[in-house]
Amino acid sequence: MTKWLALAVASLAVATSAASAQGHYTIGEINSYKAQPAFLEPYKKGMELAVEQVNAQGGINGRTLVLVTRDDNANPGETVRAAEELISREKVDVLTGGFLSHLGLALADFAQQKKRFYLASEPLTDKIVWQQGNHYTFRLRPSTYMQVAMLVPEAAKLNKKRWAIVYPNYEYGQSAVATFKQLLKAAQPQVEFVAEQATPLGKVDAGSVVQALQDAKPDAIFNVLFATDLAKFVREGNTRGLFEGRKVVSLLTGEPDYLDPLKAEAPTGWIVTGYPWYAIHTPEHDAFLKAYQTRFKDYPRAGSVVGYNAILSIAAGLKKAGSSDTEKLIAAFTGLTLDTPFGPITYRAQDHQSTMGAYVGTTVVKDGKGVMVDFRYEDGAKVQPSDAEVKKLRPAAQ
Repeated sequence: MTKWLALAVASLAVATSAASAQGHYTIGEINSYKAQPAFLEPYKKGMELAVEQVNAQGGINGRTLVLVTRDDNANPGETVRAAEELISREKVDVLTGGFLSHLGLALADFAQQKKRFYLASEPLTDKIVWQQGNHYTFRLRPSTYMQVAMLVPEAAKLNKKRWAIVYPNYEYGQSAVATFKQLLKAAQPQVEFVAEQATPLGKVDAGSVVQALQDAKPDAIFNVLFATDLAKFVREGNTRGLFEGRKVVSLLTGEPDYLDPLKAEAPTGWIVTGYPWYAIHTPEHDAFLKAYQTRFKDYPRAGSVVGYNAILSIAAGLKKAGSSDTEKLIAAFTGLTLDTPFGPITYRAQDHQSTMGAYVGTTVVKDGKGVMVDFRYEDGAKVQPSDAEVKKLRPAAQ
C-alpha cells in the first residue's frame, strides 16, 4: 500500500511540475552584475518592473513570465557556461542579457551554435548585428555606430582639426573609435587624429593618459571611457586642466549611471549621449517614471530603461509568436514594433537591430551634480547606414 501511495504521490508531483512548466515562460538572463553594478543594478530593477507589469496584466498567451538571472563575472567562458546551465537545468525559453561587447559576441555565437533565440539587450558592438550577425540574435540597444552617428554631426560643427581619442581597449571601445574616425573623416576630410590612448578596461592609468593627451596638443577629444574609468579620467583631467579650452565629445557620459557618481566634479560643456530622465516629458516616459519611482523609491538610470525594454520586447515577441518556439520567435521579432518609454521601436528585418534611440545634449553642473541640457532625442531609425551597406556588412547572416 505504501509503495502504491508513493507512486501516486510521485506521479502527482510530475504532473504538477509539468502543469507548472506550461504555466509560464522562463527568461534566462546573463550579465556582469558584480563587475558593472552602476548600470546593471538599475537594469535588473527595470527587468523586474516589466515582468511584474506584464504578469499583473495577465501574462502572455495565458502564461506568466519568470526571470532567472546569472552573473558571468565578466568572463566569456563563464558567460557560455551560464547559458548552457540556463538551457539544460533551468529549461529557459529565451536567452537575453550581455553588457560587455565581447561577452555579447560570445552569447551570440552560443545562440547560433545551439540554435536558440538570443536578445542582446546591452552590448554595443556593431559586430553583433553586422560582421558576426546571425539568424538567432537580435539587439535592443543603439549600437556604437548609431550612437557615434548621433554625435558626429555635433563634432563636425565644432570644426576642430586635431582630435585626440581615449577608449577602453576591448570590442566596444575599438568599435566606437573605428566608426568615429570613419564618419568624422567623411564629414570633415581635413581632420587629423593626433593621439590615441587605448586603456585596459577598468584599469585606466588616468595620470599617464591625461599627460599623453596634453602632450599631443589636440583641439578636441573624443572619449569612450565609462564607469570607474570615466570617473578617474575626468578627475585627473580636471586637476591637470586638460579640458580647459577644449571641446569633448563623449559616448554614454550623459547617462546618470556614470554621470551621477561624479557629483560636482562632473564635466561641463561635453557633448554626450545619455538619458536626462529628469527632463523628459512624454506620456510614455511619465508612466514609466512614476511606476519605477513607486516600485523602487529611486529614480531610473539608463540601465533601468534597457532592462525594462528588453522584457517588453520579449513579451511582445512571445505574444506575436504565440509560443517560445525558436523559429516562430525569430519570425515574430523580424519587424516587431512595440511601445517603450522612449516611444515606439522596431526590430529591423535587415539586421535584427532595434531602432531604440538615445538623447544627445551637453553636460553642465547644476545643484552640485552633472545633468544634460539642450538635449534632443535621436531616433535610432535615422542613424543607420543604407540597406545596401548593411548587406555588405552582414555577409555571414545572408
